[in-house]
Amino acid sequence: MTSTIDQLQCWVLRAPIAEPVANAFGAMTNRPAVFLKLTACDGAFGWGEVFSNFPQVGAEHRSRLASSIFAPLLKGLPSDDPDAVRAMLDQRTRQMAIQCGEPGPFAQITAAVDQALWDMSARRAGVPLWQHLGGRSGKVRVYASGIGPDKVVEVMQAKHQAGYRAFKLKVGFSGERDVANLQAARMALGTDAIIMCDANQGWQPDDAPARIAALAPFNPYWIEEPIAADWPHAVWSELATRSAVALAAGENLRGEQAFSEALQAGYLGFVQPDVGKWGGIGGGLSVARQAAHAGVAYCPHWLAGGIGLAASMHVLAASNHADGWAEVDANPNPLREQVFPVDVRDGWVTLSDAPGLGVEPDLQQL
Repeated sequence: MTSTIDQLQCWVLRAPIAEPVANAFGAMTNRPAVFLKLTACDGAFGWGEVFSNFPQVGAEHRSRLASSIFAPLLKGLPSDDPDAVRAMLDQRTRQMAIQCGEPGPFAQITAAVDQALWDMSARRAGVPLWQHLGGRSGKVRVYASGIGPDKVVEVMQAKHQAGYRAFKLKVGFSGERDVANLQAARMALGTDAIIMCDANQGWQPDDAPARIAALAPFNPYWIEEPIAADWPHAVWSELATRSAVALAAGENLRGEQAFSEALQAGYLGFVQPDVGKWGGIGGGLSVARQAAHAGVAYCPHWLAGGIGLAASMHVLAASNHADGWAEVDANPNPLREQVFPVDVRDGWVTLSDAPGLGVEPDLQQL
């Protein structure tokens, strides 16, 4: 007899931080997280995390949306078919999302539900999720992210001491500051260090080629979201032809068709879906397969709490992408560090053999 979904629970958590986490369009003055738990009628359960970084007031809204809209839709559904549940939620909430102009929050909650169902599935099987999904190894390559615009060299050197061998610098500020930061990082870390750059959609198509050209002499590994994600594929393709650095994007794409079109257009060297923004585990694996076919590296995006980080790493391991990278935030965040601490050894993290995501958040402590 099929076990059905019995309950959805959400917790909104906020961690105070001493220094805001800045990027090209704003800053986080605290670290929010929305943790979601699904429980089935047989007692099985799984965890997921909803994207809630922006806007800073959005975490409570997403939790209430999950409790008021998604909990009734999920109750009584089969708990052993994550793909079917995700497709049903997409279909059942499509008109609602259009009506209120909020396709993002609806997709983000659906993504967390997908994570939780896959976590539940692997827990039932008694194996880690990466293995449950066909991964050959639980070892994933990582890079330290969210670095800059201040204390760039200090943070990168500290993360190098902590085992990282690749680092992502935030750009999209003034041209002089971006170049100075990347130049300083390259001089401090040497020619062999891998340094990515993330502009957070900070440039206009007319400006981006010159901004990238100014950074290119310092050998950035990729330029992430140099322009807004919703510019037409022709604009992205034109930029790619004028860029000496490979382009990366995907955290702000939504839907399999959007990823398929972007990969077919051929302008991305790295594709970066986010398990908490769209698609969860199942959607991420679908993009990973498309990326492998297109010869594009699959590098899941994540910059929030520990549940989503675990999901991101497990889906990368399950994808068997030898050229992929997992993103690990370099900024302090107890909602990540106390939930899913990572041990980085020479640029790699080895996932545990614990069933599912291997995550058990201590909600009382948090």
